Amino acid sequence: MLVVDDDEVIRRLISVNLQMEGFEVATAVDGEECLGKVHDVRPDLVTLDVMMPRLDGIRTAARLRADPRTRHLKIVMISACAQSADIVRAREAGVDAYLTKPFDPDQLIRVVRGLSFG
Repeated sequence: MLVVDDDEVIRRLISVNLQMEGFEVATAVDGEECLGKVHDVRPDLVTLDVMMPRLDGIRTAARLRADPRTRHLKIVMISACAQSADIVRAREAGVDAYLTKPFDPDQLIRVVRGLSFG
């Protein structure tokens, strides 16, 4: 898993919840770092925040989908942006699931397991 969020507390919270379920987790602070790390880490799933400096989550998701090497990745958007327009934009960019902050850790695990093994 590659957890991408500019907020260290949120990044750590998501990471710890995934690690407690046995997933290997790497992190990145924004979309630019994600795109740089994704080929080294080679995750099965990426979590993205919408609002990040340098490269936001929507544009990061679109770039992951446009690259043949990463288009197969499962992408979960975890964001405080809860407007239906935000969710539609994320879906159009290729996001597989959308969770709003504050998120329920159990729901996060259910979504990740569903995408990873479903």
